[in-house]
Amino acid sequence: MDLFEALKTRRSIRKYTSEPVSDDSIHALLDAAMHAPSAKNEQPWHFIVVRDPEIRAILAKTTPYTGMAAHAPVVIVVCGDMKCEKAPGMWPQDCAAATENLLLAARGENLGTVWCGVHPLKEREEHVRAALNLPAHIIPFNLICIGHPAQAFREEQRFREERVHRDKWQEAD
Repeated sequence: MDLFEALKTRRSIRKYTSEPVSDDSIHALLDAAMHAPSAKNEQPWHFIVVRDPEIRAILAKTTPYTGMAAHAPVVIVVCGDMKCEKAPGMWPQDCAAATENLLLAARGENLGTVWCGVHPLKEREEHVRAALNLPAHIIPFNLICIGHPAQAFREEQRFREERVHRDKWQEAD
């Protein structure tokens, strides 16, 4: 798939078929995620691949918006490792870059995904921490639900010229 097609057709997919996601596809997604840029090349991420339906059901209760985790064949939890921190405070940006790479790779594999935010909300972090038995230096950043889509991808025009400023801030007319 062309990169720009993947960018323009990637959407949050919340409904999945029962078809399993292959280990090869998961490996491709994780490989893409780990090719993301990171501050001082610290690569502060860890990825927990959750296939167990009981654990996915617990993760589905992280927020009012994560119910699809119980029905997705796979949930990948992106985490930041504070022991890797060379550039203090930059790990969320690094994990976000890794997440976006993962989402685009999933689109390239014709898999549907949805990014469910966890960090910086402490109650969400604690819920995920307890579900996955995370040590104190590992912070759950998000949940990525993944599966073969049971809804269509579609392209939308999202470019908004009024959000572009040249050389300095300019108020829109």
